[in-house]
Amino acid sequence: MKFRLSLLIALTLSLALSACGSLPFGGDEQPTVSPSPAATLLPETTATPAPRALTVCLGEEPNTLYPYAGPNTAARSVLAAVYDGPIDQVGYEYQPVILTQLPSLENGDAQINAVPVTLGSEIVNADGDLVNLASGMKVRPAGCRASDCAITYDGATPLSLDQMVVTFHMRPDLTWSDGTPVTSDDSVYGFSLASDASAIGSTYVIDRTQTYEAADSLTIQWWGKPGFIDSTYFTNFWAPAPKHQWSQFEVAALQTTDISSRTPMGWGPYILQEWLPADHITLVKNPNYFLASLGYPKFDTLIFRFIADPNSAISELAAGRCDVLDPTVRLDSQSALLLQMQASNQLQAHFAPGMIIEWLGLGITPATYDDGYDTLYERDRPDILSDLRTRQAIALCMDRQKIVDTVLFGQTTVPTTYLPTDHPLYNDAAETYLYDPTTGAALLDEAGWRDTDGNPATPLQAFAVKNVPAGTPLLLNYYTTTATQRRQVVEIISQSLAGCGIGLNVQYFSQNDLYSSGPSGLLFGRRFDLVEFAMGVNSFEPPCDWFSTKQIPTSKNQWIGTNVTGYSNPGYDAACATAQVSLPDEAAYVESYRQTQLIFASDLPAIPLYYRLRVAASRPDFCHFDLDPSANPLWNIEAFDYGASCGN
Repeated sequence: MKFRLSLLIALTLSLALSACGSLPFGGDEQPTVSPSPAATLLPETTATPAPRALTVCLGEEPNTLYPYAGPNTAARSVLAAVYDGPIDQVGYEYQPVILTQLPSLENGDAQINAVPVTLGSEIVNADGDLVNLASGMKVRPAGCRASDCAITYDGATPLSLDQMVVTFHMRPDLTWSDGTPVTSDDSVYGFSLASDASAIGSTYVIDRTQTYEAADSLTIQWWGKPGFIDSTYFTNFWAPAPKHQWSQFEVAALQTTDISSRTPMGWGPYILQEWLPADHITLVKNPNYFLASLGYPKFDTLIFRFIADPNSAISELAAGRCDVLDPTVRLDSQSALLLQMQASNQLQAHFAPGMIIEWLGLGITPATYDDGYDTLYERDRPDILSDLRTRQAIALCMDRQKIVDTVLFGQTTVPTTYLPTDHPLYNDAAETYLYDPTTGAALLDEAGWRDTDGNPATPLQAFAVKNVPAGTPLLLNYYTTTATQRRQVVEIISQSLAGCGIGLNVQYFSQNDLYSSGPSGLLFGRRFDLVEFAMGVNSFEPPCDWFSTKQIPTSKNQWIGTNVTGYSNPGYDAACATAQVSLPDEAAYVESYRQTQLIFASDLPAIPLYYRLRVAASRPDFCHFDLDPSANPLWNIEAFDYGASCGN
């Protein structure tokens, strides 16, 4: 799964507030009327609306506001206030903000052309790798979208590959906060900053970009390298950067220069005015915001306070010194308190399942099996988890709904596959494993596990289990971190699995120890029976290759990969590869992603436990705070409001 570039860009503070126009009369002073038979009537005074302020409390201080220096989650919340778009991700859909429309093949802003390539040409091969074309390479010729039409290039036959060309049109009413027009040159400049060696972030799409150029002042064209079919081509627009201000500095210096890292300029609803370290950031309304004529933003001043302790943050919200608690305030463990305070109208609690899934990885193929499974000398762990029936029994014997209901207060759901159930590509035909210990126990018996001692409190033993010596107890090592929530989860899992005769040897590790690199690391070194860990994405492009063969961490890839269970299925790999080189309006795109879910749910290489919660809170009279699973929590901060004006 490729990780998309963050689309956030930073903005700056170089705009002064315009003074309010004076009224004919101030305060309680009354006009002096000349004593004449027909006194002149003067207009009634109109009260100046009191300035309005919004306070958002963050759980941490931004590390930087320069978008290519790896801004943390708190920084991305602040940047949402000084920047708008350019493309929002809301409700598992992409929405243009500073573009007139999203490009598509249908509207003509995207095209696929067959282009000739020769030996040595830089292309993307059939595996999605960026290479120089050579004889013997596997490629997808023009028009090919699947593995079965790929060919091996002979080095002589004329060859053409598909090349994508995408055109983006910017809104004509965009200006930087200093009044300077935002142009396509600013977007090209943003691309150059993202491409610089000093930038922190994924270069996957950048590396596969042949050209990114301005066609006119508001039009940009992106050209992919031959062979690169990008299913999210319509997002390959780089957020503009203020070239007229930043270009006076060396690119590497922008990571630390205040004008780009602490007081960035943008076109969004607010302008950064002050950053007091370890305390707060203050922003003011941007009069040049392109939605200003519609009454946005709703506040004159926006303050971001930094409060790390969740209890303190909740107290500040109750006292009126915070209007919103951003999800960076770690409120997961405070769900019961938030719900109680919401019931008494002290606040609003906001819950949304996030894009991070808590997983139980099943050690199907530990790293020790890579040189072959040794049963004769018992040098390898017994092959307990290769039998699908055993894996299915583990899923059926775990009361995952109880975890959701008790640990997470029913505010999230039990996943079926690697995609949320409300994702447009979710396949509801995928097999589900509801809590059913009776069926689970029957599957274990079918796989050859028996209760040989008549004691239900002890684990079952192998009686006729393939590749498992007779008498081996069904006792599995369960590894995870010391987090409180995970301890609560383990307790429920241990109790429910014990009811099926599955024993656990639970061991807790620090995060560094569990996630350390292979071969010695427990997770990436594939040295576990069961392991609980989290895995998620920043976008909602289906991450089917989490469980592809090429993602298995091994010595050959420096132990880097997401498929820590060692699962391998050629059918799954082929369906995932086809999905990733298909386009959203092609039938293969939907069909292939749905096929991967069917195979995943059938083979069950890992068990999704629950979606990690995104938790936020706001004052009880707050409105338009739309906590979305796929969006920046402050994606629509210009619309935030509270009090009587919420009815407007």
